[in-house]
Amino acid sequence: MSEQQQPVFAIEKIYVKDLSLEIPNAPGIFLEREAPQVNLQLNTKNQTIEEGLYEVLLTVTVTAKVKDNVMFLVEAQQAGIFRIRNVSEEEINPVLGIGCANILFPYLRETVSDTVTRAGFPAVILNPVNFEAIYNQNQASSEADSNTEKH
Repeated sequence: MSEQQQPVFAIEKIYVKDLSLEIPNAPGIFLEREAPQVNLQLNTKNQTIEEGLYEVLLTVTVTAKVKDNVMFLVEAQQAGIFRIRNVSEEEINPVLGIGCANILFPYLRETVSDTVTRAGFPAVILNPVNFEAIYNQNQASSEADSNTEKH
């Protein structure tokens, strides 16, 4: 009789791994009244710490510019350590890339908003992100890359 082990999922730790703020044109940029153009770049990656223990890392770079002048640049890395056991190899990557990323995102949003506000600017609230769509897109592009390499 083989007994199916129940999947285990636990959040061990959520933390800010790296945080950077630059205001290269201060103090003059604070006199600017024009609304900035905000550019956002978001990346997700994960690594195995030990068997059943994983680190997931969300990195966001937010750059606000008025004309050609950088108003501010924030880079934040929000990380989490997750204990995941009794999950198949096929299912672990979606759990990390979608489930864990969704858990970390509200913390990342708060970190960015708080940092920008403390820098003296109006809060930047990151829009919700569809990590499932990003994961599926990355899977499709990596499959296309591997098919290209085979030919």
